[in-house]
Amino acid sequence: MRHLLSTTDLSQTDALAILDTARELALVADRPVKKLPTLRGRTVVNLFFEDSTRTRISFEAAAKRLSADVINFSAKGSSLSKGESLKDTALTLQAMGADAVVIRHGASGAAHRLANSDWIHGAVINAGDGTHEHPTQALLDAFTMRDHLRDGQGSLDGLNVVIVGDVLHSRVARSNVWLLDTLGANVTLVAPPTLLPVGVETWPCEVSYDLDEAIVKADVVMMLRVQLERMNASFFPSAREYSRRYGLDVPRMATLPDHALVMHPGPMNRGMEIAADVADAERSVIVDQVTNGVHVRMAVLYLLLGGQEG
Repeated sequence: MRHLLSTTDLSQTDALAILDTARELALVADRPVKKLPTLRGRTVVNLFFEDSTRTRISFEAAAKRLSADVINFSAKGSSLSKGESLKDTALTLQAMGADAVVIRHGASGAAHRLANSDWIHGAVINAGDGTHEHPTQALLDAFTMRDHLRDGQGSLDGLNVVIVGDVLHSRVARSNVWLLDTLGANVTLVAPPTLLPVGVETWPCEVSYDLDEAIVKADVVMMLRVQLERMNASFFPSAREYSRRYGLDVPRMATLPDHALVMHPGPMNRGMEIAADVADAERSVIVDQVTNGVHVRMAVLYLLLGGQEG
């Protein structure tokens, strides 16, 4: 594995190797000194054309815990805002000696374009491209499920995962569907017909329009953020109507099996797709997802940058 661009590129062996490595690296977080010398002398560049404080900080923390040097390159206020192309930016980063580039971009396929060019010689990690994919988010979600429901071991065979909401605009949903299928889970997407992408019937999952019916046997319910900033049409009648039919509130949560987890990739619209009391409930593992993001991103950097040699 030279790059991490899409969860469709990962075999079950690849995915489990990342999750197992992340589990080992998570032990470092319990030490007084939370650093390993593994990637000393390597340079990781966070190239973010879109804002995402959570993902950028998570990758930065992961790289620094492995002793890598980190350069944060934001599109805003840089030469990118003056019209510099992705190619010119990549060539500049290559000249600086980037060993890995973590890219987040508003255009689907931007990470693939960078990885399949001769502009960058290092590893490319997709931190979210348009409405396409966000592979490390899916990996940290799988890590969280495995940690809570499988004692951190093995695959996710037979696990019932329900993903709810704005699937159309969600790179998280796409990455999760493919990765969870690879790991043996059963995935059901629940959304209004207007918020499902064309061709969803070819994805390895079930589709439902009835949230109450879908969650009764769920081991995990993952609520997706309603991405109002990406919507330029009337995808649903009103926020209140959406919340009534597709929001997870306390009465709905009470119908879940006792062991079921509530997840959300963040940031949340509290009161819309998820009630505040549900987000803060005992079965909610949303904070754990953030913590696990650092472990998983450490594992990805470690494996891609030759950390296994050490």
